[in-house]
Amino acid sequence: MLSLYIRISMLVCALAAAAPSAAQDLTADRLPLVWVLATGGTISGKGASSASLTEYKAGGFLGEELVAAVPEISKVASVKAEQITNVGSPDLTLDNWLTLAKRIDAIFSADPEVTGIVVTHGTNTMEETAYFLNLCVKHDRPVVLVGAQRPATAISADGPINLLNAIRVASSNEARDKGVLIVMNEEINAARDVTKTNTYRVETFRAPELGYLGYVDGDRVVFYRTSTKRHTVNSEFDVSQLRELPTVDIVYSYVEPNPAIIQALVESGVKGIVFAGTGAGLISKFEKGVLKPILESPADSRPIFVRSSRTGNGRVVSRVEYDAMGMIPADNLSPQKARILLMLALTKTKDLAEIRRMFSEY
Repeated sequence: MLSLYIRISMLVCALAAAAPSAAQDLTADRLPLVWVLATGGTISGKGASSASLTEYKAGGFLGEELVAAVPEISKVASVKAEQITNVGSPDLTLDNWLTLAKRIDAIFSADPEVTGIVVTHGTNTMEETAYFLNLCVKHDRPVVLVGAQRPATAISADGPINLLNAIRVASSNEARDKGVLIVMNEEINAARDVTKTNTYRVETFRAPELGYLGYVDGDRVVFYRTSTKRHTVNSEFDVSQLRELPTVDIVYSYVEPNPAIIQALVESGVKGIVFAGTGAGLISKFEKGVLKPILESPADSRPIFVRSSRTGNGRVVSRVEYDAMGMIPADNLSPQKARILLMLALTKTKDLAEIRRMFSEY
């Protein structure tokens, strides 16, 4: 495998030679200790040839192989690698999330010398895993998710430099108490704000209106802002004793939607539904029609409803009509992130006022 990375390794070496201060948090006698927890994804993908950029199998390599393939990592940090799972990120499960969150907390709790943790991950659902961990991890040391848009075997693989930079951020004192981060394409994003915006381009992860937290350049890791929302050590959510999460689903709004979808979800026993509404989180008369008898049923027997937006930017705010229906506005959380917050909220309460508070604080 190392031969597949020879061109990338040469570039990384050149970068290190040009920027001797890249590992700015090093002391003269000891490297930071960073764990790499691997879950699979494109960053570990294997294609039939070096030109196979879109046809490949995710999870073709283990985390320890990814680390070994970037020799410059050894100049930045002392790394321990562990495989959590090895799949494409669309195949991750809620059980994988719980396992990952508990393992991260266990590593931090067991060893105060651990500077940070890097999670290698597929990009398709990376923002969801990052936000879940942002709400659950109970330590202020950096947790950094990293992936790639091109498989490990590609002639222009972006995984090696992304992994090096993620470890640099996880080794940085400035990354402490910033919440869970995503580092790709030399850019640092907050888990809450970021989303995947392009299918194949390497600059896919962006926080469209709020912007990056910082950059990973040749000279150093630099931050320009931080999230003001509650996260990690300031979060009220605790998954340490949980074995499962409440079922919450997403309903996507569009012209003349099929209301049978909502009815089927309610009958299935779902605990919550997030509407990816049109515009400012609006739902149609068809959806309102099927919701009317559901909302007339006893509160304990029906799901909690949250309004988000399919637009990708902007806030969903309270409106008299929807407030009367007991629907909670998701602020500027995407539907997929609103689902995560609602799942965790439901592990604590079904009180609408309390859940509304949580959506305003997280």
